[in-house]
Amino acid sequence: MKPTRIAARLLMAGFDGLEAPDYILKLLSQGLAGTILFRRNVEGLEQLLALNGQLLSRGAALLAVDEEGGRVRRLRGITTDLPAMEVLGQRGREDLCYRAGALLGRELAALGFSMNFAPILDVNTNPQNPVIGDRSFARTPEEVIRLALPFARGLQQMGVAACGKHFPGHGDTDTDSHLTLPVLNHDLKRMASVELAPFRAAAQSDLASMMTAHVLVPAWNPDHPSTLDPKALGILRRQYGYQGLIISDDLEMAAIAARYGMAEAVTLGVEAGVDLFLVCRRRDRVEEAFETLVRLAESGPLASKVAAASRRVEATIQRYVGSPSAPTLAGAQAVLKRTRFDLADARDLGLDPTEFDRG
Repeated sequence: MKPTRIAARLLMAGFDGLEAPDYILKLLSQGLAGTILFRRNVEGLEQLLALNGQLLSRGAALLAVDEEGGRVRRLRGITTDLPAMEVLGQRGREDLCYRAGALLGRELAALGFSMNFAPILDVNTNPQNPVIGDRSFARTPEEVIRLALPFARGLQQMGVAACGKHFPGHGDTDTDSHLTLPVLNHDLKRMASVELAPFRAAAQSDLASMMTAHVLVPAWNPDHPSTLDPKALGILRRQYGYQGLIISDDLEMAAIAARYGMAEAVTLGVEAGVDLFLVCRRRDRVEEAFETLVRLAESGPLASKVAAASRRVEATIQRYVGSPSAPTLAGAQAVLKRTRFDLADARDLGLDPTEFDRG
């Protein structure tokens, strides 16, 4: 395989607008792993289906979205209005979490998506946390494990690769990595028993991917956040034996972008063990990340790591995604108009039962 295609497999890009720009289509022709869509890319059902169909026809192997439920929903008004995961967690029902994941997976697959950046595996231990909070299933690692993993299983059984986030844990931070670099000052014993426990359990499950957190853990590395830290990602890969895909959180977030140039961040990330890099908006940064990966793939001490990461991306695509066909309006409408939750489940979640009585 050519170095250009090997390198492109390590990148997932976002963009502005309701149509894919030419530079994204060009990168897809060169082997770009896929794209991530945000609210800014979605106007309505027919437009979304046309966009996803275009991306698939141009070679996008992975079409991803952040569709957690609650306040993190990119497809509001199109998919089922699931509540925050905290609401699911408070019910304490593994079956309900599985059903929510399966329902969401069925809808996402009908829209052309093949990857969802959910579920949250962070433990909600800090009431002052500005970024996790009700996105977490629970306040203890045991409950997060018990409830989040069935949600992931539901997604994947409907043909949508799940992603556990944010390794090694973002639940006990008091700052937002979109804006600055959070610090986790816990010792290793505390990290192992609380923050890391859900990821350790997830590593032993059939979970397609995990996303890194741009958080600094001085007990491991006082200089680099976990996304760029070989020791942190080595725990996931070597100590826990995780064989799935390790995905970076967005490299445009301030926790990374304010401290590193794109080339430096990508180089450090490859060295640390990242398989797939997210660069979610700016063309110049997407292209710089791609050019850096091409240089690393062509020669030098990291070429073998780039090649190994590319193989893991390919293996994930083959195992969890395959070759999805373009979504159709009739097919999507047939799925979206089904009875979604039964009435008892809707009431249990504090939702309007009539919203789900569509059969």
